[in-house]
Order: sequence, then structure tokens, then C-alpha cells
Amino acid sequence: MVKQLITGTAVVLGLASLTNGFFMLVAPESWYWTVPGVPVRGSFNQHFVRDIGIQYLLMGVAFIYGAANSRHRLLLWWLPTAWLVGHAFFHVWEVAVGLCGPKYLLVDFAGVTLPALIGFGLVYGHYRVRGKE
Repeated sequence: MVKQLITGTAVVLGLASLTNGFFMLVAPESWYWTVPGVPVRGSFNQHFVRDIGIQYLLMGVAFIYGAANSRHRLLLWWLPTAWLVGHAFFHVWEVAVGLCGPKYLLVDFAGVTLPALIGFGLVYGHYRVRGKE
């Protein structure tokens, strides 16, 4: 039961990452103006948004493929999680040095911190479940 919850959550996170990445690639300016907190971080840069969109596509593939492939799951989930956690820490750093106000930690929570926490939970959960097999 726990194993299915973990892999199901990975698929959902993977699909969310794929959707976000696809949106960033296909309509970068719409993505920029739609996502809360993004416009206050700097001016629109189509190339930059699309570069990160590719990263989200790759993360989505890794989470979904990891859900289907238990042999390489830990690595497939650890790599995108490392990026997500680094991204979340970067947002905290922006607040700490005064680039934006603390309210943006709440604005960014669903799109930045929550995916990092979920990814961390997936890696930890898989490690724990795998250790009991």
C-alpha cells in the first residue's frame, strides 16, 4: 500500500513537472505572467524560461520513469529532487538577502517548496520501503 502511494505520488509530481515544462516551452510569456511571484523576480526572458522548461520536462520524465523502474528509482528521483531542493533554498536565499519580501515564501510555496518536499519524501520513502524488502 505504501509502495503504491509513493509511486503514485511520483507519477503525479512527474505529470505536474511535464505540464509545467511544456507550458514554459510552448508559451513562455504566458507562463511568466500566469505564475504568481515570477514577474517580481525580473524581466521576462524567453530563452531563460524555455531553458528551465526543458529542466522541468526532464524532471517529469525522471519521476515517471522512476515510478515504473524500481531498479533505478532512487537515482531517478534523487537527481530531480536535488534540483528542486536547491531551487527552494535559492528562493529562501532571495528573501534572506532582501531581493524580495518574506511574503514570497508563501506565494512560491505551492510551486517551489512543496515539490521539493514531495520529492524529498519520495526519495526518503523509497529508501525506507526498499530497506524493508
